[in-house]
Amino acid sequence: MATWNPDNDEDLLTGSEDEEEVAMKKDYHGREAILFVVDANLQTAGVERLMDALNIIRTAFISGILVNDKDLIGLIFANTKHSPLPLESSALDNIVIPENCAVFLPLRQLTKAIVEHYLDFMSGAESQFENVYGLAEPNGSGRFDLMIRLCIQLLENCGKKLNNAKIAYLTDVSTPHPASSNYFQAALQKARDLEGKEFEFHVIPMVDDFDYEPFYKEFITLSRAIELDAFQEPDPQMLREILADRKLKQDFLRRCLGHFSFQLGPNLSMSVQYYNYFQRRSYPRKVQIMRKDSSVVRSKRVITVQKRKDDESEDIVHEYQIKSTDGWYQCDVGGKNLRISTDLLNRVRSLHKPKMMLLGFKHRSSLPEVTYSKPSNFMYPDDQSIIGSKRLFRALWERCLAREKIVICLFMCKRKSMPRYVALVPVEASNSREDKTYRSLLCGDGFKIVYLPEAKHIRNIDMYEWNDTGNSASEEGVDFFQKIIKKLRVDYQPNLINDPNLDALQANLLSLSLDFTTDSKGIDNLLDCTQQDMRIEKYLPDYEKIFDPEMEPAKKRAAKSTSTGESAPKMAKIDEEQIKSYEFVKDLIKDKCLTRCTAVQLQTILKHHFDVTMPKSSSKAKLVDQIEQLIGSTA
Repeated sequence: MATWNPDNDEDLLTGSEDEEEVAMKKDYHGREAILFVVDANLQTAGVERLMDALNIIRTAFISGILVNDKDLIGLIFANTKHSPLPLESSALDNIVIPENCAVFLPLRQLTKAIVEHYLDFMSGAESQFENVYGLAEPNGSGRFDLMIRLCIQLLENCGKKLNNAKIAYLTDVSTPHPASSNYFQAALQKARDLEGKEFEFHVIPMVDDFDYEPFYKEFITLSRAIELDAFQEPDPQMLREILADRKLKQDFLRRCLGHFSFQLGPNLSMSVQYYNYFQRRSYPRKVQIMRKDSSVVRSKRVITVQKRKDDESEDIVHEYQIKSTDGWYQCDVGGKNLRISTDLLNRVRSLHKPKMMLLGFKHRSSLPEVTYSKPSNFMYPDDQSIIGSKRLFRALWERCLAREKIVICLFMCKRKSMPRYVALVPVEASNSREDKTYRSLLCGDGFKIVYLPEAKHIRNIDMYEWNDTGNSASEEGVDFFQKIIKKLRVDYQPNLINDPNLDALQANLLSLSLDFTTDSKGIDNLLDCTQQDMRIEKYLPDYEKIFDPEMEPAKKRAAKSTSTGESAPKMAKIDEEQIKSYEFVKDLIKDKCLTRCTAVQLQTILKHHFDVTMPKSSSKAKLVDQIEQLIGSTA
């Protein structure tokens, strides 16, 4: 979403009125499509590199069937010698398959059968890929322009309306053709076709030292209609990690939470939209199943109006169903019955439209580094309702960065919601490879919306008062461990933190449907013990001075073993002399403690007091019941 730069949006300001209307009426509805293209040249450097590429696609397939089942995914092999037909060969009736290309899966909504077919293919791909697909002759170079044309045809003929279509090309070759060949120019010409179709092209290098200069730098800039100098080489390792999670940079429109106007003054406003600061994981939809026949339960709200004889009687004179929009609310005001319709109530609730109002500016140091009130959002401009918003947004963002200021605003995110005080913190995307994380890749230049806590959100805890309840540490010890806790922090990386409940659910679904297990460590990947030890290393001498040396607890004595080596059973605390007393046995029954006796002692009670002998195989519960019945009968 770096497209709000005014240098790239001058056409919106200088174009005709028809062009402005088209730009403002852009449709964001549709499905997402990812077409994977695997270069067969990956097998020349060893089959391990090819299997790494297939494993990345395998992860995308599994995540797609779990949480993004509506999206479309396809797979093509490029620069192959053979072109076997895919599983659904009828899907290619109107598509011309060029030489040195093989379609493994046309763009399809993922199902269990498709994922199982891919997993079966992966199980034998290491030994059979060369025989089934092979490598293009003589030098493993096929027609790159024909491959791009095939991708465009598959995207156009998928039968679904696409909002966000991507082509992910996995390769380790820096240029598909020599720079002096005609095929090289024909391949660059296809970049114009991608620009006209609004299909994004991403090259995913399978090597870390990949060179974009010979071909892909110019091809990508032409396909995205940007200047050659504006191209920034991405980190190949990070691209592979993002592709496995299907979080490609570009086009955050599907994650847009809403549009609103940002009021800067009495007669000055701009149009903006806000998003999740981090891409959240999608949970599977809840489905209620009937126990008897496993059918899906479909619930439907029905509003029934009943007319009774009088207020006291329950006899129904007339009964009928109405729609939810035809209902009403009824109350007694001043002895009169007041009826309010649902439409009128919704109009009162929606008096104010979603918007943001500027209140003032504060220095950035006045805002704490971390706030725990509500997850942050991210804000970008758009020219849908107010032309020129991107230019004004850019000026405000640059000014706040230069002066280290934050913007304090009153924000109403959606209708029927309570306004919140927020702080707009200017965020600048990191371009250095050392600082590149999911934070910098998923968010560009813009404002982070930080929700400021209110009085009801703030809790003050007196650590010394808490320490007096059951802790024997001194005030100096409490202060010491407060410093330790502040040092023991974890660098937040949202791509590594997973929901444990969701991971367990996904593991169960995969084991039941696809018959394989997954191993997810969750937050364990973030816990770097060596770094934590380095942070608190300098505090260890103070710890030994403040606190006494730790005493090891005494070890419990081991149970006495019998001659056979087995542990002897625990002996009951009740001895033989006590059970010979009839009053003592009655007290045990009264206190419900008769079960504390062993089976041998219960047999002794029956023999001594009642002259009854039961089989040795009798359970302890039967012996207890027999004693209680005999004592009850004699009472």
